[in-house]
Amino acid sequence: MSVLGTHQLYCGICHSDLQYIKNGYGFSTYPHVPSFTVEYVTPIYNISRMDMAFPPTLKFLVHEIAGIVTEVRSEEEKFKVGDKVGVGRPVGACWSCDDCGNDLENYCPKMISSTGSVYYDGSPTYGGFSDVMVADKHFVVGFPDNLSLDGAAPLLCAGITVYSSLQHFGLNQPGMHIGVVGLGGLGHVTVKFAKAFGAKVTVISTSPTKKKEAIEDLGSDAFLVSREPDQMQAAMGTMDGIIDSLCCSPCSSIAWFAEISWEASYGWCPN
Repeated sequence: MSVLGTHQLYCGICHSDLQYIKNGYGFSTYPHVPSFTVEYVTPIYNISRMDMAFPPTLKFLVHEIAGIVTEVRSEEEKFKVGDKVGVGRPVGACWSCDDCGNDLENYCPKMISSTGSVYYDGSPTYGGFSDVMVADKHFVVGFPDNLSLDGAAPLLCAGITVYSSLQHFGLNQPGMHIGVVGLGGLGHVTVKFAKAFGAKVTVISTSPTKKKEAIEDLGSDAFLVSREPDQMQAAMGTMDGIIDSLCCSPCSSIAWFAEISWEASYGWCPN
């Protein structure tokens, strides 16, 4: 299936894009176009940009991609031309390894990323600022008509990351008590998803100034300042699970919260 940016296609900018520019993960390929030179949400390839000539080896970053279906295989039933859809980081996988067999395609050793990777035919993936994206339908999600593409784009990274964690670890049941560490990009989306699932949500942060935003703006039920030992002690054993939206590998901060959540003792995090 191809997603072609003919009009009003959008993408968001993720912090990992900035890391990729500086080879922060150790596997960047060059040359590529640093996506931080554009606005956070911007149309992909208007007419003037489509007229610009780029070398065929040039890589475009960004993996929060929202667009319109322009081509489908004849046997396709899930999508049709004109549908509003989104694509995140993966666009392909081997479908034969243990990870693929356990619905963990993001760990597939042959996973094809939407940016900085190579398709099955050997052509490069150009990321969200190219005009066309080809993806396996398994990695394409449909958007309802009342969801704008510009607002939907960040859901393809921060949204998918925390939504998948809540679903995978069974933290999606009404009445559960979910802790959310950090109230940044991933954290605020976690709060909104957990509340939508019907959970009680407690935000855990080092910044007391975020309490108003957490409770009044995002609907969190409670707020803990992690630097206050009395607050942390009182919360011990009260939560069904914690999503640590701050951690990167290794997830060192998870152990710190293990005492207030049984699930946290397993050491998992959304990143």
